[in-house]
Amino acid sequence: MALPPLTLELTSPQSVDGRPAPYQSLWLLVRLHRARLDGAPLRLDDLRGQVSSAATLRMVVSRAFRDFKAWGVAVGWGADASRDPRFLNAEGRSQGPFWLPAAQAARLRLQVEGQPATAADVASFLGLDPRAPVTAPLAPAGVQLRDARFWQQLAAAQQAMRQGRWATPVVGPRGAPAPANALEAMRQAGTLAHGDFQRALVTLNEALLWRRLGDEAQARRRVQALQRQRLAQHIAGHEYLGAMAGIVSAWCAYTARDLPAAQAQLSALAGDPAHAPLLRHHPQVRFEWSNLWALACRSRALAMAAHDAPAATVQAQEAMQHFGRALAAAFESHAFDAAQHVAANLGMAVWLFDRVGLALPAAEHAGGEDAVAQAVQWIAFSEWLSGLVDVQGRSAWNAIYLLRIARGACRPAAGGTLRAFRGLQPLAPSALAAQAGTLAEAFAPAAWPARWVDVARLRLDEHGQGQRRYPGLQHASLLFEHAWYATHAGDLRAAAHSLGALREALPRLVASDRAYFREVWNDELPAELLALEPPPRRVAARRTA
Repeated sequence: MALPPLTLELTSPQSVDGRPAPYQSLWLLVRLHRARLDGAPLRLDDLRGQVSSAATLRMVVSRAFRDFKAWGVAVGWGADASRDPRFLNAEGRSQGPFWLPAAQAARLRLQVEGQPATAADVASFLGLDPRAPVTAPLAPAGVQLRDARFWQQLAAAQQAMRQGRWATPVVGPRGAPAPANALEAMRQAGTLAHGDFQRALVTLNEALLWRRLGDEAQARRRVQALQRQRLAQHIAGHEYLGAMAGIVSAWCAYTARDLPAAQAQLSALAGDPAHAPLLRHHPQVRFEWSNLWALACRSRALAMAAHDAPAATVQAQEAMQHFGRALAAAFESHAFDAAQHVAANLGMAVWLFDRVGLALPAAEHAGGEDAVAQAVQWIAFSEWLSGLVDVQGRSAWNAIYLLRIARGACRPAAGGTLRAFRGLQPLAPSALAAQAGTLAEAFAPAAWPARWVDVARLRLDEHGQGQRRYPGLQHASLLFEHAWYATHAGDLRAAAHSLGALREALPRLVASDRAYFREVWNDELPAELLALEPPPRRVAARRTA
């Protein structure tokens, strides 16, 4: 049903359908109409100095919405312009951005002394440049090009992130001091930022940095700061900034193992008219989205496998499809760092799905030794790709994954004897390397010693000496793997030392990761080691099960 027309007289005294209208409310409605033609929402910052001072701006907006209601005009607010304004929460209305639905805009009849208003009339009423095209942005683009110092500093900060120099110094070659860490470099970039876009870009990179560091609380705070920046100002590239902010938020939920929240946020991005095109046309956004969606599906599949194999298989197949899409997106943008991450994730997925008995389609399915070989090949490919990037940027995940795969067939008895434990037969590094085929060249002896205990010890030493810095979960995983293989080699003292360090690291991990280490510590290590380093007590629910 078509809405009745509404006549707006722009000359003094202003009126709406012949009734006197407050100037500021009418001005805001006309400005919303113009923003509709421009194809962009009207942000709070667009109004500063136009209808009121910053101190009273929200009061003006509140009064305007009361007038809109009296005139029968429904105006929306918030980031999602597809919402029905009738169902929005008024609590956040004063923050904007504001938008006029198409049906409401179509009914407005703008007049000057009873005659239809021209574009020049409307621009004059609003105080805008009448020569500016209707489709031109009304707010500043925000990308300042005063000098190159900001971009140089941002590049240095991003390079530090790629090299693994996140929040602490990393020693350079032969002990030479390295450049500033990423956190310090990003803060320096913030001091050089000119304009809204550059400041927002720094905020986004800080959020990405804190996520890589595993500090979910800090990452969320930076995402919230970015959302406030985007709501208050019309920032060039805000669709990209908004999409990446949503992905960081989804990563925070995934890190906390809140899979429904993570996938809900990713689904909201895919369904948002402003962000959905980026999933098709922007390789970085597509990579981040697909890789995280695949990881969430992988986790769901593993959780379902024991009680609902058909549903778990569907999730596993979806995970593999999205890993493939993420890999393609990484190569589309020549992002070898991104490609090595998804290759490692894909390889581990192959092995984990086989471990829980999930059969994939023929083209993807490999079982038993074939599954191990396929997993190792993907991880070897990841290691080879990481060699194309600065060596300091390598994570420990490839080593951790192979350490787990090597002992995957071992079934130690809970609290068994050291003699029985040492009788287990994990796959040797040379045996796994042989399964990599031509990709075995990625396992250079300098980084991959002949014993697994030395593989783990090498990375722990690099971390301790400041040559690399591994985030919390990677460091904790290396500590446990070293303890396992040191015990298998008969070195209980070294194993106990690693478990002691792991005990100190556990409180900094999320609950689900703490639970994993608590269970393997209780169930997979021999009694002689447990006497030296007693395992953390199980939670009450598990003790009474």
